Amino acid sequence: MAELNRIKAVLAERGIMSKWLAKTLQKDPATVSKWCTNRAQPDLYTLARIAEILNIDIHELICHTKQE
Repeated sequence: MAELNRIKAVLAERGIMSKWLAKTLQKDPATVSKWCTNRAQPDLYTLARIAEILNIDIHELICHTKQE
């Protein structure tokens, strides 16, 4: 699967562990791990919650796909 999100990169930039995010979202750590490795994607509601929790614009969580 192509990289669709930047969750792992943003967590790394902020020094936050995926387990912390899983606990904060009340999600299984395996689910968050799948998001971080782009084997699965969070729904838009959850993506918006992640952006809110990390205090960033939701666009920063989505990979740029437009070809220049």
